[in-house]
Amino acid sequence: MKKAVVITVVLAMTLVGCAGMNKQQKGTLIGAGAGAAVGAAAGGGIWGVLLGAAVGGAAGNLIGKEMDKQAKELEQAVPTAEVQRVGEGINMTFDSSLMFAINSATINDAYKSDLAAAATVFKKYPDTNIRVEGHTDNTGTDAINIPLSEKRAKSVAAYLESQGIAGSRLEEEWFGSSQPKYPNDTPENQARNRRVELGVYANEEGVAKAEAATAG
Repeated sequence: MKKAVVITVVLAMTLVGCAGMNKQQKGTLIGAGAGAAVGAAAGGGIWGVLLGAAVGGAAGNLIGKEMDKQAKELEQAVPTAEVQRVGEGINMTFDSSLMFAINSATINDAYKSDLAAAATVFKKYPDTNIRVEGHTDNTGTDAINIPLSEKRAKSVAAYLESQGIAGSRLEEEWFGSSQPKYPNDTPENQARNRRVELGVYANEEGVAKAEAATAG
């Protein structure tokens, strides 16, 4: 219980400290000391991974600048997706109703061009890893939702790889309905919870280059 309280306090202090800062500066602050605690408080998933992976300091600030650029390019390339900067990374959310037919993990042909556009941007920034997560709403059972979210995450990752993204940069995870982004209290919110999310963060090579560039 005490540990949870400490983590919550760190999270609150971090969010207050971030007020008035730009996204790049927020990433530096989080990584400078609170990143691991914030990641733990987030309970896993993409936001926890992104906040927990923060490097901080001058290197984190440099990574943040690159992520700012990449996020803008992703917003322009894929207007149907929601793009957010989180710490020193990027959270990109795709609407499953646009990407897949009901109860299907086959990517709609009409949406492949959007994923291909995202892959074009990802290829410009090779020093990043991409986490692909599948999520569902709370309709149906875990026996249906978990395999479906798994298949959708793997389908998106496979398509990105087919577009030239190295498999070593990709990882998949799936949660069924266990990590809703919104309360499952209305049909609209349930639709928003049916989603595939991507988390983009600096890989080991990216961190090493940022640290070398800012050393001394």
